[in-house]
Amino acid sequence: MNYTRCFLVVFFISILGHAQKSNSENLIENPSFETFLNCPRTLGNLEDDVLHWKSPTMGSTDYFNGCSDVMGTPKNFNGEQPADFGIGYIGLYFYAPEDYREYVQASLVEPLKKDVTYKLSFYVSLAERSDFAIKAFGIQFTQSPVSVPTRKVLSRMHLSKVSGDVSNYFEIKYSDFYSDKKDWVLVEKEFVANGTEQYMIIGNFKSNKRTQKFRTKRNVTQGSYYYLDMVRITTIDDHGNSSKDKSEKVLFKLDEINTFKDILFDFDTFVLVPSARKELEEIAAYLADNLSLKIRINGHTDGTGSEAYNKLLSENRAKAVAQYFINAGITSDRISYAGLGSEKPVKENTTSAGRKTNRRVEFVIFY
Repeated sequence: MNYTRCFLVVFFISILGHAQKSNSENLIENPSFETFLNCPRTLGNLEDDVLHWKSPTMGSTDYFNGCSDVMGTPKNFNGEQPADFGIGYIGLYFYAPEDYREYVQASLVEPLKKDVTYKLSFYVSLAERSDFAIKAFGIQFTQSPVSVPTRKVLSRMHLSKVSGDVSNYFEIKYSDFYSDKKDWVLVEKEFVANGTEQYMIIGNFKSNKRTQKFRTKRNVTQGSYYYLDMVRITTIDDHGNSSKDKSEKVLFKLDEINTFKDILFDFDTFVLVPSARKELEEIAAYLADNLSLKIRINGHTDGTGSEAYNKLLSENRAKAVAQYFINAGITSDRISYAGLGSEKPVKENTTSAGRKTNRRVEFVIFY
């Protein structure tokens, strides 16, 4: 085994452990609602279309995805909101006339561990046609899945009939009201697990009379309808840091060329450098969380050398990145790569700095 190949193998094995750990940190599967069985075509379609998510009641929680003309993003029947994570999100009523409610339920990857501190986070945006904003979101953890034949508030009476423990309930309150109709607002809270939590429900568990609300419009929907995206449950270490650190909201533009920031190659090599690790881990975790997405990788060289040689070298650079993702658990049918040689420089090849910038790898994430 030559030095280059040995370096690559050691590097890939080293990173693979980090990537697999990173991929397992979020205990929510399909956190940004990108993986679906069917492109949504009708209201109340969550259970029919989305993997790993259920509705615990008869409330008709909605699923939106950019693939649909009827239930699409960013425009849909309740307003307009671009997706921040891919092109999918869900929508549900947290407040509506006659105590009508909608909820969403997730099965956790594994039960939470007793006395361990976790952080729950998700993003919300109030739909434009909503005429009320609310002050708090309810979170109910259960040991068993919940299925209750009601379209109204999921009450303590209903939950008392569910097998197993249902004691871990809390609210995430805002100092004002969750009234932003333009941007996504981060909702988050740390909590201590009691060790029985296997399922989680998000919604409003209070009656209309007990719900703190603020009127934003008049005579529109007579309700409070929120879009919800990117749900995460991660552990908190002894220093109070989330296991995901600062990558809570890693964003990649779909169908657009993105350039790896830390993957610049030394002259005449296609060996990945250790500084590329963090960026590669983030993208691998994103692809692992969003199974419907694919990635296309393009390698480049500077202008030194023949066209034929540069073509081969750039292809090897793209292949090195592709091989990392395969080793990190992303299936090869979701990955394609190509070498473009020196035909598309972004800087002049007359300086060393310009040539270094041109020795780059780009990627496109798409459906």
